[in-house]
Amino acid sequence: MKVSWNFDTLGDFVIMRSNGQPVYNFCVTVDDATMAISHVIRAEEHLPNTLRQALIYKALGFPMPHFAHVSLILAPDRSKLSKRHGATSVGQFRDMGYLPQAMVNYLALLGWGDGTENEFFSLEQLVEKFTIERVNKSGAIFDSTKLRWMNGQHLRSLPSEELNQIIGERWKDADIVTESQGVFIQDAVLLLKDGIDLIPDSEKALSSLLSYPLYETLASTEGKLILEDGVSEVAKSLLAAYDSGELCGALAEGQPGWKNWVKKFGKLLKRKGKSLFMPLRVLLTGKLHGPDIGATTVLLYKAGTSGSVAPQAGFVTFDERFKILREIQWESFSSNVPLSAGAITH
Repeated sequence: MKVSWNFDTLGDFVIMRSNGQPVYNFCVTVDDATMAISHVIRAEEHLPNTLRQALIYKALGFPMPHFAHVSLILAPDRSKLSKRHGATSVGQFRDMGYLPQAMVNYLALLGWGDGTENEFFSLEQLVEKFTIERVNKSGAIFDSTKLRWMNGQHLRSLPSEELNQIIGERWKDADIVTESQGVFIQDAVLLLKDGIDLIPDSEKALSSLLSYPLYETLASTEGKLILEDGVSEVAKSLLAAYDSGELCGALAEGQPGWKNWVKKFGKLLKRKGKSLFMPLRVLLTGKLHGPDIGATTVLLYKAGTSGSVAPQAGFVTFDERFKILREIQWESFSSNVPLSAGAITH
């Protein structure tokens, strides 16, 4: 698109203040020229500055770069993006847990695309594919939800060693684990990574896994359905399996041991599918939802035997969980009796 000005509107513009300090248009021209900048691509709000800078380039005898202007990045309300809409600096996004490659990838897609459905590009691919002709003329909306999602995709695409190191160090710094590396870290990252979009999310994910909010779960609306499905009978059989050492012996064998045990346990109770795994999830994890119940239970067993979890992490061990199960007064959860903190004694 061709842009022109009437010279009468330009005036005799200032390039240096009375105190000898040069102003923006003069500084940026000299700076770009001495760095041999070949293409100056800026937001459309810099259009008025371009003519002044072009005249300075000519006056000083510098080679003229190619100028291009792109639309502003807009907030969801289509106003100019600013601090009132959240983080705006690279440092802030880094502190929030965003990866550099995810930020570059997302920012490149604000108003540009390569003509395909692909949304994921490395820096090298962007350098190869980018052309100014494919930049949209309309302003692009900065979608923080999309950025978060994209960061999660980039995070999970990292080599496992790098991902384990990043998250392991985060857990160690947060005093959740005793060491930032090892088998427990590898297994925990593998289990939890699908629910982690930002690096700080990993703290909540592991802390949640180690917690045991059984009372809150049973007292919830969804928990009532589990109670009505005879979870107390499953609890009795589960306690027996724990007391006999059968459950822990199976978990010590890892996933194969769990699969063999849960198959036999289901046959014993004549339960399968959701009728088996939902009460087991509630009784073993204290939650209604979460990652794969088998992998979760095996990891919780390892957490209690490996010494990998820091004392201050708030981890409820298997011994403590089964002590809570042993003391539950199931009759207090009858639909005719109001639920109260006395339903479970600690």
